[in-house]
Amino acid sequence: MREAFKIIALTIGLSCAYGIVHDQITARVCIEYFTIGHFSPTNIPWTPTVLGLFWGIVATWWVGVMLGIPLAICARVGPWPKRTARELLRPLLLLLVITFTCAMTGLLIARMTGFTAPRHILPESLPDDRVAAFSADLVTHNISYGVGLFGGFWLWGWVMNVRRALNLHEKKRN
Repeated sequence: MREAFKIIALTIGLSCAYGIVHDQITARVCIEYFTIGHFSPTNIPWTPTVLGLFWGIVATWWVGVMLGIPLAICARVGPWPKRTARELLRPLLLLLVITFTCAMTGLLIARMTGFTAPRHILPESLPDDRVAAFSADLVTHNISYGVGLFGGFWLWGWVMNVRRALNLHEKKRN
């Protein structure tokens, strides 16, 4: 049970670290994405750095929980050889690198093409000259969540396959 909590804590920590790095970049692309597009307590001095730290944690800790609990179950439950948090660190880092690469590629493409989201889905108070930057942040964040979601399903299946293969290998040796 202790190792399962380590896996969950690892995924929460890595998700928050990812969110902070990601949001340090996107807060500098369009600060309005965070100040107009999200609820922001008014008593905090909202600099891009503070926004990146705040939203990097607030918007991703729950992703770590949603990834970590099923990952812990896939890694620890049942008779097959169990996986540890340490053994899952590399695949988790790979998932984050792939997710980050996809998100930043989306950001670059959105900025280079001048992509703008349909005005009706953007905040009414968003100035016209910030629509393209806001749209790029919107694309980037949606890519992160989407790739992370599908990557999570992949990771859960991969862990189960590794455990099954190890079990078959052990049975052949015995």
